[in-house]
Amino acid sequence: MKNTFHRAILMALCLSALALAGCEKSQSPQDGAAKSAAAGKTADKHGHEAEKSGGHEDGHGEEEQLKLGAEEIAAAGIKTEELQEQEVSEQLTVTATIRPNQDRIAHVAPRVPGRVVKVPANLGDAVKAGQTLAVLDSLEVGEAHSAWLQARTAQALAKADFERAEALHGEQIIARKDHLRAHAEYEKSKAALAAAGDRLRMLGVGPAPAADGKAVSAFPLTTPFAGTVIEKHAILGELAQPDKPLFTVADLSRLWIEANLFEKDLGRVKVGAEAVVTVAAYPDETFAGKLTYIAAVVDKETRTVSARVEVANADGRLKPEMFATAGIRTGGKGKGLLLPEEAVVLMQGQPTVFIEEHGGFEPRAVELGEKLRGRVVVKAGLAAGDKVVTAGTYALKARIMKSQLGEGHAH
Repeated sequence: MKNTFHRAILMALCLSALALAGCEKSQSPQDGAAKSAAAGKTADKHGHEAEKSGGHEDGHGEEEQLKLGAEEIAAAGIKTEELQEQEVSEQLTVTATIRPNQDRIAHVAPRVPGRVVKVPANLGDAVKAGQTLAVLDSLEVGEAHSAWLQARTAQALAKADFERAEALHGEQIIARKDHLRAHAEYEKSKAALAAAGDRLRMLGVGPAPAADGKAVSAFPLTTPFAGTVIEKHAILGELAQPDKPLFTVADLSRLWIEANLFEKDLGRVKVGAEAVVTVAAYPDETFAGKLTYIAAVVDKETRTVSARVEVANADGRLKPEMFATAGIRTGGKGKGLLLPEEAVVLMQGQPTVFIEEHGGFEPRAVELGEKLRGRVVVKAGLAAGDKVVTAGTYALKARIMKSQLGEGHAH
């Protein structure tokens, strides 16, 4: 009886457990559906947000593409240029310094000490060959000129004696030995006069006959060739010495552009290669030159080799000591895209240009190469036929940045 009761209790517990399990099982699909519905609602919500987010991104792209009216374009000074492939030559670009042509520079100093009595030349003057830069007064020159005057007088007397002796000998009035003696004295006087003249020339002056027969101690200091006075140290009244130049005259019609080449670049260039020089003073211009010299030794400290490009400077616009950039041709020519440098702006540190398309202007990141004649080679980011903004790029950049700042404040 007791066992039967226990069995009944166990049976009831099992039936209760089965009933509860069945209830949970019957409820789980509904719960799963509810959860699925909630998940679906969440998915729909995220999907909607993602779509909205995607729409925002599209909207941002449309915001970056600026739409401007004709009046706004004119006011911003915007100009465009259609890119075309051009001949591009490979070149090595190096920084350089402009120097005077060392083969055409003169440090003008007197050969003898003298006091400066006149200074007609000024710093920066263009002078001609043989033009007087200063006048000096020298005791040594005065003595040499006095000796020349004495020799000239002695030569004139000897000449007159010889001519008289020759006439008398012709009439057989004097003996032949007297005639020969007069001729010898005349030849001797000519040699003495020539020596006195040479003495003056060695002192840096020439024979200067004086109207009153007095010796001249003043002499001109002249330039050996035409050029420009780039240094002046002559001061009126001071004593000039042979070891201290009073003027430096340089022929600036042709200049040297001195640069340093790295060892790794030596195999790319050779003497005679064409070069293009640019300077900050004239950013829109280039100056054609030629590589005329590459040093035979490497500087052990900088590990570079000195090189020189020669450039014509007939108009005198290039100045010694200017910094310059020289592009030395290293290979043949090929096709490439050249972009005006003023078309490039930096946006978030990335070189960027503005393209006109679809009725608006939009920024495009580009990869740039070397600079050539005021333009820069485009390696990537653009294609032939693209209409690039070449003027007014900073105005467009300012509008883009203003719109981005506005979005930042809105968020």
